[in-house]
Amino acid sequence: MTDKLEFVDLKRQYAALKGSIAQRMQRVLDHGQYIMGPEVRELEDRLAAYTGAKHCVTVASGTEALLIALMALDLQPGDEVVTTPFTFAATAEMIVLLGGVPVFADIEPDTGNIDASKIEAKITERTRAVMPVSLYGQVADMDTINAIAARHGLAVIEDAAQSFGATYGVGSRSRKSCNLSTIGCTSFFPSKPLGCYGDGGALFTNDDALAQAAREIRVHGQSARYTHTRVGVGGRMDTLQCAVVLAKLERFEWEVAQRLALGQRYRALLADVPGVELLAVRDDRDCVWAQYTVFVENRAALQAALQAQGIPTAVHYPKPLHHQGAYTRFAPAGDCPHSIAAAARVMSLPMSADLTHAQQDRVVAALRSALADTAASP
Repeated sequence: MTDKLEFVDLKRQYAALKGSIAQRMQRVLDHGQYIMGPEVRELEDRLAAYTGAKHCVTVASGTEALLIALMALDLQPGDEVVTTPFTFAATAEMIVLLGGVPVFADIEPDTGNIDASKIEAKITERTRAVMPVSLYGQVADMDTINAIAARHGLAVIEDAAQSFGATYGVGSRSRKSCNLSTIGCTSFFPSKPLGCYGDGGALFTNDDALAQAAREIRVHGQSARYTHTRVGVGGRMDTLQCAVVLAKLERFEWEVAQRLALGQRYRALLADVPGVELLAVRDDRDCVWAQYTVFVENRAALQAALQAQGIPTAVHYPKPLHHQGAYTRFAPAGDCPHSIAAAARVMSLPMSADLTHAQQDRVVAALRSALADTAASP
């Protein structure tokens, strides 16, 4: 009997790191500093060094990172943030929670990332920031976005929940995701390229004032104990989760290399499969494949056929945000046609650093078979 194929194989990853994770967590249990213990600062130093950013501030989740970033920028009710509708709800959710207005710009149809050429037309006198999403693990066109923002005096927040470890630019101009803009925000949700065993996240910046604001906001706006300098939240990442991420950093470079290689192998295996359109990866960047996503037709039937063969799939994302009930008021239903089209066609295949070539071959064989079956069906 064939072993069950996981969409994201966290069990195999844990088996490889079990000793290191246990040691790291035991150290926390021994010293008992479960909130803001020494592992928090250690992780922040390690992550800042990895990205090249001056500051890293760990927080309770990727969503919290976006919220704290917007609060640090002092987003006010009625302020606008240009972003993409083809993303997880958290991107727009945090804007709306602060009374801001998400302004949706359409995506590039071949990458799923925000189309930088669509941003400037969306900027008004109320615009405060641009929030591109590095979807599926590939960074958006940040040089163009940063240049547009600079012309208009705007901040740029990279929603890098899916792209930690990805690079942008080539040669001496190569930089890491999260160190490409005013603030970079990432998530350590378990299935992300670098994940913990619960919720966690971080934001990155080279701006001293923004870093200080973020550090205060995450502890209820305190600049010192019981001295509340600003309005804040309870947004700390706990010490045990930091310990887990520190253990996972031991083989993170290997995992990134594996993701890049597996992405290339998927691309080669699927290149001649009729009915599958591959996501484009730009020449000046890579993709760490938080999800390995392709474009297909007749998706529901194809997913059912794959499930019958033991192949799990997922859809990231089935509706653009301006088609979601909570956000329809921010854009007409017909806006952002590329986002609408992508939402109807994207399908994600099993992907993790520990995916074996045999498992990958099984996925592709099943996909070929499922495509043939669904094409033959009336």
